[in-house]
Amino acid sequence: QVQLVESGGGLVQPGGSLRLSCAASGSMFSIYAMSWYRQAPGKQRELVADITSGGSTNYADSVNSRFTISRDNAKNTVYLLMNSLKPEDTAVYYCNAAIHGMNYWGKGTLVTVSS
Repeated sequence: QVQLVESGGGLVQPGGSLRLSCAASGSMFSIYAMSWYRQAPGKQRELVADITSGGSTNYADSVNSRFTISRDNAKNTVYLLMNSLKPEDTAVYYCNAAIHGMNYWGKGTLVTVSS
């Protein structure tokens, strides 16, 4: 069982930045594929960015060049740096860990972009 705890959400003005963190339990973090998803009110959950165990990254078109996903295997943590935030980035952001066909989810952290 993998436990994931997100942090770093909050209220930010348009154009601002936030860094989300997701701390994972266990000793096998380095081999997990890690992802950030988000779910806006009334919308389906969508993939924002992911990073493989080898460090390869992938981004949704809507956040490409604004968001950066990274991982620190020594700290069992994955990050999402979000720059140039827009009101449409408002959502609950969820961390996901995938290994051997199993998926684990955190409880999410709310990001609100508003003036």
